[in-house]
Amino acid sequence: MAYEVTKSDEQWALELEPREFAVLRKAGTERPWTGALLDEKRVGVYRCRACGNELFRSDTKFDSHCGWPSFFSPLAGDRVELLTDRTLGMVRTEVRCARCGSHLGHVFDDAPQTPTGDRYCMNSVSLSFEPDEGSAGA
Repeated sequence: MAYEVTKSDEQWALELEPREFAVLRKAGTERPWTGALLDEKRVGVYRCRACGNELFRSDTKFDSHCGWPSFFSPLAGDRVELLTDRTLGMVRTEVRCARCGSHLGHVFDDAPQTPTGDRYCMNSVSLSFEPDEGSAGA
């Protein structure tokens, strides 16, 4: 897929911190229960850390008890790209930013408690959070 934002690995490496680069550009995974956004409760929007694309709203975030921030739906279907991931001896659905192709996490259909039944399991390091004006912590 051709992305709106394209850069070489060298350019991304200059712009991103090493652990951000490892996850966003090399499809790594941060350790569970360590992400800065796991317990974020404020109202706002979650963006791709690499390119700033708006991906998720706080009203779709839920506690899935998996160790990573989880959402039941992206802001819009065209904000993310879903790809078959056959690494690690299993078949999963990888979630990438549709604007720059950065790895965000995986989506699973194991959340019957949500309106969609989906769990977009995202790496905190792949996202940045922008609170709404006047947003208070929960």
